[in-house]
Amino acid sequence: MRLDNLLTVLVFCLTTTAHLDQHHSRPHLPRTISHQRAQHATRHRPRRSGLFQDIGVTLSNLFTSRQKSVRRVSPRSIERRAVNANGQCVLKQAGGLEPIPPGQPTSPATGTLTRPTTTGRGGATTRTPAATPTSTSGTYKKQFDSSGSDFFDSWTFFADADPTHGKYLALFNTQPGKMLSQASNLIGFDSSGNALMRVDTTPQVPGNRKSVRIESNQSFNGGLWVMDAVHMPVGCGTWPAWWTHGPNWPAGGEIDILEGVHDNVFNQASLHSPDGCTLPNDFGGTGTMLNGNVCSAALTGNSGCGIKNNDPTSYGAGFNANGGGVYAMLWDTTGISIWFFERQSIPSDLTAEKPQPSKWGLPSARWPASTCDPFVFNKDHTAIFDTTFCGDWAGGAWTAAQNDGSPSCAQKTGIPTCAQYVQTNGSSFSEAYWAVKSVKIYQLSN
Repeated sequence: MRLDNLLTVLVFCLTTTAHLDQHHSRPHLPRTISHQRAQHATRHRPRRSGLFQDIGVTLSNLFTSRQKSVRRVSPRSIERRAVNANGQCVLKQAGGLEPIPPGQPTSPATGTLTRPTTTGRGGATTRTPAATPTSTSGTYKKQFDSSGSDFFDSWTFFADADPTHGKYLALFNTQPGKMLSQASNLIGFDSSGNALMRVDTTPQVPGNRKSVRIESNQSFNGGLWVMDAVHMPVGCGTWPAWWTHGPNWPAGGEIDILEGVHDNVFNQASLHSPDGCTLPNDFGGTGTMLNGNVCSAALTGNSGCGIKNNDPTSYGAGFNANGGGVYAMLWDTTGISIWFFERQSIPSDLTAEKPQPSKWGLPSARWPASTCDPFVFNKDHTAIFDTTFCGDWAGGAWTAAQNDGSPSCAQKTGIPTCAQYVQTNGSSFSEAYWAVKSVKIYQLSN
């Protein structure tokens, strides 16, 4: 057969078989995790039938075969941070106490409830790529929404030793960990659909008491981070927080949005940064500056620079009695700002998911970009909920007065140490739970 005739037949056959291809769905390609490289998954070719299939196969053997298309499945990197500078993990002894490795700085009581020396709170994390940094113009578009019955699908369950030497045990990781948490009655939902994160209330435990720490699957650079909760953990021995951090603490930065210990009355927001970030005296917020002007973790014994919210409903029992409220953290090119809105004072634009921070008035805490560029000192942040028992801050402040001047937990309980109290008073932690309506993260869309 002449070559031009053969080509004519080939074009006719291929054109005809293309019209007869049957459309069918491709099988679901599961997302995989690899420490070395992304896995590849090939698409299936459409099937041909009858005579045209035979012709197509025969002619494809004569000429170059069509190349299969390939879909790349993006890896989800896993980062693990050492508990201390020597790369040592803090493990539970048979007696239940967690030793501090040689050379690890301790945190004696400071006489105040501002955050003392810690070792950072990083740990194992699974992230998707961070979003692009924001500008200061445009409208906010929601990029992360964790609420309702699938709330916990957006989070990874932490499963490492407590980086702050706390008395909690959180051996719940990824999907199996979610089921273990449910079986232990540590997570669930209330009648209003709020996500619950509880602690173990067994009367006595020989070692650490079970708790939950979760970290968002997605990370972001900049944006508006909004958390609505109706209840937060409170009580002697507790150290709850809603916060964000980046990789390689403190190089990636840490922003503590809602945090405190024991029976504190006022929230303390803090930044923990690499060297170079400072907080000016006229920072532009309504709160009270704590710990001085330096935010560097290395230069402040890891305490960073904090700002106290002077609203008695911003934390603990006052927060819970008032039906909770909303915390919003804005991270843009002007700096980092934190607002707290009581339940009855939540801005309507925030409720409508069309936030306009420029109309909210002064924040309670603010770190201006002029002395601490947020995109230099913070990178690829994830959101975190946790309830630590004791640890560097709450353990060290056991004998210190609350931040409203009321008696210390040592005085209230008559028990000399935080660890002893936590291990022997499970019934005291009935109020040590989170009830969260939603977490939403917005990015500016120009």
